[in-house]
Amino acid sequence: MAKLTKEQFVEALKEMTILEIKELVDGLKEEFGIDPTAVSAAPQAGPGADEEEEQTEFTVVIKSFGDKKIQVIKTVRELTGLGLADAKKLTETPDGVIKEKVNKSDADAAKEALEAVGATIAIK
Repeated sequence: MAKLTKEQFVEALKEMTILEIKELVDGLKEEFGIDPTAVSAAPQAGPGADEEEEQTEFTVVIKSFGDKKIQVIKTVRELTGLGLADAKKLTETPDGVIKEKVNKSDADAAKEALEAVGATIAIK
């Protein structure tokens, strides 16, 4: 197998859908035995110990669908697995929740995919 450069790998990722990227990440976790729960660091005492915990669950909300409504609906269908009618209704709903209780990388990936087709997105 030919070795890909970092640039070639990034270009290949750009051509993938969000679902394909998620499947790739899941496959990498399985292949290399990565357990996301085992990665969390032990709590540290000392300065700042009383600070709020970093947010770990995010909600992706659509604010508006912009000029490319059909493209946004297609992307919402890809991200959620909803049927056409449900995806259309969700897209047209002000502050419609596209993804709920997802990690930061999934939320950012969904936001990036939807913004690429013209939607206005917020992550809460």
